[in-house]
Amino acid sequence: MSDEIIARVVRESGVPDLLDVLAERLVPSDLQSLLIEVYRRRAARQAPADLLEQYRHNRFVQPSPTSPRAFLELDLLAFSLASPPFEPIELSPLAPLGATSVLTSVSQNVVVATARNVEVVSDSTNALALECALRRRARSRSRVGADDRVRLCASHRLVRAQRFAGPGTFAHFRAFALCTAGRDEGHDRFERDALLDHLGFYLRFLSAGESIGFPMGAPRIAVTDLVGDPETDRLQREIIDSLGAQFPDAQLASDPGRTSGRGYYEKLCFKVYATDRAGVERELADGGFTGWTRALLSDRKERLLISGIGTERICGLFGAGG
Repeated sequence: MSDEIIARVVRESGVPDLLDVLAERLVPSDLQSLLIEVYRRRAARQAPADLLEQYRHNRFVQPSPTSPRAFLELDLLAFSLASPPFEPIELSPLAPLGATSVLTSVSQNVVVATARNVEVVSDSTNALALECALRRRARSRSRVGADDRVRLCASHRLVRAQRFAGPGTFAHFRAFALCTAGRDEGHDRFERDALLDHLGFYLRFLSAGESIGFPMGAPRIAVTDLVGDPETDRLQREIIDSLGAQFPDAQLASDPGRTSGRGYYEKLCFKVYATDRAGVERELADGGFTGWTRALLSDRKERLLISGIGTERICGLFGAGG
């Protein structure tokens, strides 16, 4: 929302410090009570015809064009290949207010916030990171399995407020995500194992897609070293060599020219691609290391690898009609 719009709203309200009152002076519970009453009154003014028009025009509430059977098939395949070692969990549709903007450089304006001081999940890796942090803290305090890694996976419908251009872009879409949290184990052992888990899953998933009607050919993984450290470069080469031996049909290489994700990821990040029936290569998955659990737990030794693949994108690009 532009500053000009905000300035106009404040000016027309007749309350010069309206923003300060709402954002800073009211405690969250009082703001919640106020907003709930505001929306109760607005809803009371709605007629059935108004409701139908909202449903017809509002991009956030329109159903997905993809068959739920396709999602179920892809989810069943993904969960069967991810677990073990990843534990499947069903996330809430909502996350704490700031789950995206506090942990990342992404603006709060691209998230759908609610009147109850929470936000609709826009990236399931943020929610998975919070769950990972809670589990890591509990293990650390109990000293039972304090060094154990936490591996979680989830399939979730995400809602994003920014407008995407072009066909096949939606305000909400389904994705499958992985998170691995743990402690620095020295010599990049955590980083190496976590990357092998994530990238190995994606290569198995792409390979198995054809068995349920989603042929995703010529898999390619591009790994980017974000720090230029000799040890990180060594880790990158080890990952590429190890996966190349396990998946000889996949193309694996470094991508030093990648610009996206810098400032979001740290150390290493990656993208996963596959080629559709028309011979066009499509980007499907993205991931990398972040400092989220380190910040959440105030512990510089904590490590986290996140990644996700767009299952709705796969349905549209690689299904029978793709």
